[in-house]
Amino acid sequence: MSDKFRLGVVVNPFAGIGGAVALKGSDGAAVREQALAAGAEQLAGIKMTRALNVLSSLAGQITVITASAEMGENSAREAGLTKKVVYTPAQAQTEAEDTEAAVEAILAEGIDLLLFAGGDGTARNVCQIAELQTPVLGVPAGCKIHSGVYAVTPVAAGEVVAMMVRGELVSEAPAEVRDIDEEAFRQGKVLAKHFGEMRVPDSLTYVQAVKAGGKESDELVLEDIAAFIRETIEDEPDTFFVMGSGSTVAAIMDSMGLDNTLLGVDVVKDGELVASDVTAAQLLELTDGQPVKMVITVIGGQGHIFGRGNQQLSPSFIRRTGKENVLITATKTKLQSLDGRPLRLDTGDAELDTTLAGYFPVITGYRDKVLYPAK
Repeated sequence: MSDKFRLGVVVNPFAGIGGAVALKGSDGAAVREQALAAGAEQLAGIKMTRALNVLSSLAGQITVITASAEMGENSAREAGLTKKVVYTPAQAQTEAEDTEAAVEAILAEGIDLLLFAGGDGTARNVCQIAELQTPVLGVPAGCKIHSGVYAVTPVAAGEVVAMMVRGELVSEAPAEVRDIDEEAFRQGKVLAKHFGEMRVPDSLTYVQAVKAGGKESDELVLEDIAAFIRETIEDEPDTFFVMGSGSTVAAIMDSMGLDNTLLGVDVVKDGELVASDVTAAQLLELTDGQPVKMVITVIGGQGHIFGRGNQQLSPSFIRRTGKENVLITATKTKLQSLDGRPLRLDTGDAELDTTLAGYFPVITGYRDKVLYPAK
């Protein structure tokens, strides 16, 4: 994996053009044509440039993966960022399918974060493709901003991305994508509808288990992490949860009243211990064809998540389970002690390490996560 932060950028060039000319939205080719005829300005690209300008001092650490011209390329160039264009629309007036196709092409390149400019309609298009597979953040540029996936301003969006590039702790939270019926809105009715959720980074806020002095209480934080994992296990009674080594996972097991192999790997299903101290071969056999999730923690002073004390999690097992089913647990204090160094991947399979590299959500409390890079 390149040491550069891979930032996906998508702009809906026509987002928001109906607002200034009182059209209350910009969905549909006819509305966009009417707005342009009335002298509406296309501001989405300008707003994306404002966000990317925040990153100018970090330009050497970032590669932008984007679509051509107004769909992102222009903004990246104006901000002085290195760019790679992976999608070009067939026509000048882009449609929803162009946003979706651009997102799909960008995600295929393997990115750390997708930054998009638009409104709620654009958020729906992005959600249709990205869903929960990668973190996203919206630059507000539309007439309708009811969804929770947007930063408060374009500059704020850039500041959150800058925090990630610098290796600072950035929280992750699920955020709702909502949109309203534009025709009803033009009749004075606000009919908002839920369309899905996406993973959104936010500036770090200590919410769970923090003392007045701003320091985490390890005991309280471990209780919160354990409560969240217990709830996850209860919600998925048919899933095999493979519990890795380390004291954080041991605390989770202890909270469930289950015996734990501190320096080994155990398997839990529906709150019950089904196998202790398994070998790599036993783990593959036991979980073959079954839904599986791994619960692991940061091991060793260098931040290893694979390859230190949990070699039973073989490359074959990890590949079969999938990155999306890896639940990493750690306190924020432990992550901060890495001083910005990434989590380490040493599975024994260089190709797998490359596939896994990128940002993981790390569970740091009850329903509290931060995004952290792994290499």
